Amino acid sequence: MAIKIFFPSACSAAENGLLIGRWMAQHKSAVVLATLHFPFIPGNVRSYLSQMERKTGLSLSVIGTWSHSKKDKDEKMDNFLGELGSIFSHQPWLRMARESSSKFWDCKVERMEGEESEDVVLVYYDQRKLMLSELHSASEYSEIAAVFDTVAKHQPLFAKDKYDEGPVNLTHWQSDGVEASIIVELCKQASVPLCAVISFFVSLITSICNLRVLSGKPLSFLWSKMSTCEQLGRRLENLRLISSSEKAQDHTTFMRKANTFLSLFLDVTLGILLMSWLYQGNHIGQLADALIPVADRIALELQELLQWLMGAPAGLKMNRALDEVLGRFFMYHIHLWISYIRLMSPFIEVILWYIGLSACLGLTVALSILSDIIALLTFHIYCFYVYGARLYCFKMHGLSSLWRLFRGKKWNVLRQRVDSCSYDLDQLFLGTLLFTILLFLLPTTALYYLVFTLLRLLVIMVQGVIQMTINLLSSLPFFALLQRLCRSYRLAAGVKFRMLEQQQGKPLRLLMQINPLPYGQVLDTYRLPSSRCYPKDSWGSLCKKLFIGEVIYPWKQKEEKQD
Repeated sequence: MAIKIFFPSACSAAENGLLIGRWMAQHKSAVVLATLHFPFIPGNVRSYLSQMERKTGLSLSVIGTWSHSKKDKDEKMDNFLGELGSIFSHQPWLRMARESSSKFWDCKVERMEGEESEDVVLVYYDQRKLMLSELHSASEYSEIAAVFDTVAKHQPLFAKDKYDEGPVNLTHWQSDGVEASIIVELCKQASVPLCAVISFFVSLITSICNLRVLSGKPLSFLWSKMSTCEQLGRRLENLRLISSSEKAQDHTTFMRKANTFLSLFLDVTLGILLMSWLYQGNHIGQLADALIPVADRIALELQELLQWLMGAPAGLKMNRALDEVLGRFFMYHIHLWISYIRLMSPFIEVILWYIGLSACLGLTVALSILSDIIALLTFHIYCFYVYGARLYCFKMHGLSSLWRLFRGKKWNVLRQRVDSCSYDLDQLFLGTLLFTILLFLLPTTALYYLVFTLLRLLVIMVQGVIQMTINLLSSLPFFALLQRLCRSYRLAAGVKFRMLEQQQGKPLRLLMQINPLPYGQVLDTYRLPSSRCYPKDSWGSLCKKLFIGEVIYPWKQKEEKQD
């Protein structure tokens, strides 16, 4: 088994000194983290490494020497570095030196237990990328996962560079600049009072919403049916998560907070842009002026549709009496709706003006209000659908029960099954009479039910598209996608190795590169939770509900409590 030496490419130009790293005996590999330069005191070096071990929880030691002499051969330096091996007695001991005829470095392994000659594989890696990346789809006990974990946990070691004054001078990966760190620290300091203010307002709003007056049964039922209240509650939970003073303990919690913050920020930004567009060119007034003619046009189309149904629709012969009753009943509801719209027409522009202000809470809140407005404007269509569905369902259940009567069967309510039953002549005669009446009235009822069901499904489809857009904006992990786009190494799916040089009798040189996480896996891993307002039915169950006349509610169903 070959010995693998993971060497940071940032230390390639370091001066002569010692190699600081970690030896992983179970994998027979060493991870070099930094190079230590002259002058140094061995006691100070040991105390510094002990201090780092207490901070990181991983073993850290001097594992070898590093020679980067500009001359082809410096015997004095080689002898001096060789003597350092007796001071720091680590097994195995690495001796890395620059080759005169190559741009790479040679590596020898000494004091290896049991085996003197081992194949050496020198793997170069980018220390900065490994420290900032999060490895996915890797076993916890694999060698690559151990290398990532070693580099990530020794971040306190990288806080000190060769220009800082202290007992030791190290060379390793350095930050891009002090100015960026200062800006980050200032943002962190400013976020503390901001989070405290947000947390206070969130608790205040939560206490107001929990009042007995607002949480009573009539209002609580109304709030549960409105998409706006649901979206506001979701955003309130997002603000509570962002303003939490608890520090993210792991990568998953941090990514959830970051994704939630960026999602909320983009949502509010898009909402403000929409609000500025609405108020900039008096689009609210134009929308209010166009709303009344649209409502009148819809009412006129519904009246023409009912008049068509009250005649001979598509050449079908309907029951004249029932057709006339149903047509006038629905026509009366349309007249009531037109009167309601006329009564509200002077206040529509003022209502829309105040609704436009809600866009500053986010684009998803504005879309939720739009969904609720569509539900209110099409409430008469919903009433038509419920009336038709209930009447059609009543007839279907009646026909089903009477059909069992002809076959000598009945439905056992206690055992929830069909049992045999004997009927007398009067019951059979009455059942035949009722079956005939319901059967001949069924086509007229089914036609009204079919027409209003199609209208209701059209409204549900429009609301479904709006709800899908809301869920998409609320659940997309924008921060994770941004990291995958700009800094793909932050989310690693694994590593790949590229061979740099292979010569007989010399270590094999490899370059370790990070494979970024695919976009699909990024969405699956970091997608934010979202609630749906529509019941999740299969096509089979949906067709069954439509056939028997069961009402399809476009509202979020209550989850059953698990015992």
